[in-house]
Amino acid sequence: MTADPDPAAGVLSYSRGGPTVLRILLGAQLRRLRRAKGISPEDAGHVIRASHAKISRLELGRVSFKERDVADLLTLYGVTNSADRDAMIALARQANSPGWWHKYSDLLPSWFEMYVGLEEAASVIRAYEVQFVHGLLQTPDYARAVILLGNGGAPDEEIDRRVALRMTRQARLQGGDAVKLWTVIDEAALRRPLGGRAVMKAQIDHLLEMTDHPHVTLQIVPFDRGGHAAAGGPFTILRFDERELPDVVYLEQLTSALYLEKLDEVDRYMQVMNSLCVEAHQARQTRDLLMEIRASL
Repeated sequence: MTADPDPAAGVLSYSRGGPTVLRILLGAQLRRLRRAKGISPEDAGHVIRASHAKISRLELGRVSFKERDVADLLTLYGVTNSADRDAMIALARQANSPGWWHKYSDLLPSWFEMYVGLEEAASVIRAYEVQFVHGLLQTPDYARAVILLGNGGAPDEEIDRRVALRMTRQARLQGGDAVKLWTVIDEAALRRPLGGRAVMKAQIDHLLEMTDHPHVTLQIVPFDRGGHAAAGGPFTILRFDERELPDVVYLEQLTSALYLEKLDEVDRYMQVMNSLCVEAHQARQTRDLLMEIRASL
């Protein structure tokens, strides 16, 4: 006979990523408990006075948890041990605490706030960029030029805060637990003088510096490659050390974003990413191509 899953196993030891990751971990554990008891989302939703859609959002970590709801679900799922219940409810309390980015919440739409939390927790980020340099590699002036494209009418103070948020995210590239960033960028993004030629030259100088960073790999897909595997546009794949967290594909749209977690979908994007890395110039050639592009500006 298979033992019931330990409600607190593998959940309370996770320290990076703040509330976003804790919500996902707690939601995944509640989903396992529900399925182990053969309880439908509809029945679970009825217990907490909510719809089955709300249960789905909770189990995916898309919304915050009420401690009372967690307690009621644990009772429904047969978790009666006080230590296990206290651990799960404490996790719900932690998951509701604000992340460092909370002070920017007035600027962050909910669909992007989740990405910032996932980025904070990721151990590896692989990204394909078409129009812009990856946000973790942007200089302040280049970031400002990108931000102004979509927020041209915003006051200077707001633009300054948006730039500050982007620069703060770059702390993930520093320290002993720095994220590994492997980005493939289309040559067109580097030849477009966003912000003016001086800004773009400084941005390329920064990329040249970052090619020496131990946690950064940069490849460029040159014009002469013609068409390539990522015909659908830019995307990001986030991977986590925590075994409870699946890989996530992030697809940003104009006013929203998609987060793909199903294994077949993630595998397809990983195949495309691997193909892009083969089609692009090898990483050891990146410096030469960057210098060539800089000289043409």
